[in-house]
Amino acid sequence: MKNKLIPERFKDQKTDSTNAKWALSLQRGSEFLPPDEKPDDTRTQFYRDYSRILHCTSYRRLKHKTQVFFATQNDHICTRMEHVNHVASISYTLSKFMGLNTELTQAIALGHDLGHSPFGHEGETLLSEIMKQWDGSFWHEKNGLYTADKIATLPNASGIHKNLRLTYAVRDGIISHCGETDENGLFPRDEAIDLEQIERPNQYRPYTWEGCVVKLSDKIAYLGRDIEDAIELNLLEPERLDELNKLMKSIPDSEGVVNNTALIELFIKDLCSHSSPEEGMHFSAPYFELLVKVKEFNYKHIYYHPRLVYYQEYARCIIHTIFDFLDNYYGKDMLQKITADMSKFPVLLRYFREWLIKYSGTDPDEREKAGFNNDIIYDITDRNQYRRSIIDYIAGMTDNFAIRVYHEIISF
Repeated sequence: MKNKLIPERFKDQKTDSTNAKWALSLQRGSEFLPPDEKPDDTRTQFYRDYSRILHCTSYRRLKHKTQVFFATQNDHICTRMEHVNHVASISYTLSKFMGLNTELTQAIALGHDLGHSPFGHEGETLLSEIMKQWDGSFWHEKNGLYTADKIATLPNASGIHKNLRLTYAVRDGIISHCGETDENGLFPRDEAIDLEQIERPNQYRPYTWEGCVVKLSDKIAYLGRDIEDAIELNLLEPERLDELNKLMKSIPDSEGVVNNTALIELFIKDLCSHSSPEEGMHFSAPYFELLVKVKEFNYKHIYYHPRLVYYQEYARCIIHTIFDFLDNYYGKDMLQKITADMSKFPVLLRYFREWLIKYSGTDPDEREKAGFNNDIIYDITDRNQYRRSIIDYIAGMTDNFAIRVYHEIISF
């Protein structure tokens, strides 16, 4: 028997002033500071987070970062920012119908991929490989929290750059959003934890139901859109498309058409029909099976497509070249050496020098003059901390910027 669509099943679970998790959810930054209180502010705490994420450069650069197919010249191919917007749209639809806090889901969704590197998940893998050389690791959910806490800044009314200091609920949703695992029946966790101590993706469930919504929305958002891109780029043979159509025709209420709009609508309706506070957020058995099979199809025929192997090698060459080049500056008077070479490598070294001024205490006077009042996170006299500064600099790059500075290094 088909489940009915019943609105606001989760209204008593909404993260608001009646919720036991409310006070902690509003605490700001890794220091658990009290909520910002501004006189005559028209925004709520979570909508202020949404605005801070929207206005920071880490979010802006997502428009030129890879979703699956990197640096393509085709304007219709999905970028990381478009994916984020899909997740935000799905999250809003779900949370609105379920009776949850839409402003919280919107803020989490907008910030959930702040930690992505250039070249998508391949860039993430490459940076992790480099960091493992000194017992580090790089995964985008953790780097998303790190970016929100330490890297992303905004100038205040006086032009002074400060950290975002997002609320706990939004920070938790960012690091807990991993959509790569196949699970059905999702509940939020009860305990508040130190988010910086999370060691691996999907180690903990989100703290709020709104975080659970974003986690599932992330999964819904990318499956159909990646198929559309593969079709646009002629990566799927006719028999592969027939395989997809057969999958869709096996599902109730499906007309057998595989596209992003159709998949999103079907999954949203199914999730809304079967989820409840008692049974968790989950899909019906047929739709969960469809989700798993479409994901398996994408990995087999899209993400592991032979043509992407060439791109992966290209990305490897770019990222390793940039890292090794900058790593060679480590040592005595490194800032002076970088400054002296800026005429040879004006783009790469100008912005890297600015990065070091902003995030290390190497030149306090210049830092103050530039209006940087954000957290200092590196002691660049320490070799591993200097290397971490390079990793973070590369992670913040867009695909096109990474390609540009790579060619600056190798060109004469």
